[in-house]
Amino acid sequence: MIDPDGFRPNVGIILTNAERRLFWGRRAGENAWQFPQGGIKSDETPKQAMFRELQEEVGLHPQHVTLLGSTKRWLRYRLPKRFIRHQCTPLCIGQKQVWFMLRVNCGEDTFCLDTCDKPEFDTWRWVRYWQPIQEVVYFKRRVYRQALEELAPLLYPEGPPAYQAPSPGHRAVSRRKRA
Repeated sequence: MIDPDGFRPNVGIILTNAERRLFWGRRAGENAWQFPQGGIKSDETPKQAMFRELQEEVGLHPQHVTLLGSTKRWLRYRLPKRFIRHQCTPLCIGQKQVWFMLRVNCGEDTFCLDTCDKPEFDTWRWVRYWQPIQEVVYFKRRVYRQALEELAPLLYPEGPPAYQAPSPGHRAVSRRKRA
């Protein structure tokens, strides 16, 4: 499903734990990290798509999370020209996303990255709040910053932490998928 402007409707999911760290997943078979996200089907609301994607990509169900809130409007990013499939109709030039922030209410052993035939992630880790902006693929950075800035008050009513670049040699602990 592509809108008349060429953007694919999509949801983005920011999962947070009790320590206010964020779930950060590595795309299966790649050295690329991102938040869970996925397309909205024509018969779904953004909230329904978010819960479906949450189960497909991370193995969590509605009872495992608390919905803290969502962005008020669509956030858009354009694909670099080399990623646009000009032979496809309708032409998709990027994605428009509603972002959701969820608090995880279950143990890490509940996470399951291989609930579908083609898993999105092969490992994950918890990261500091602003770290994803620096690590996500360059063309998604602006939309990640917009989502994190808009949703920060849900997690930090006292004001978000100052942005800090990761220190050299910083390595977070990764969580492997369950077999």
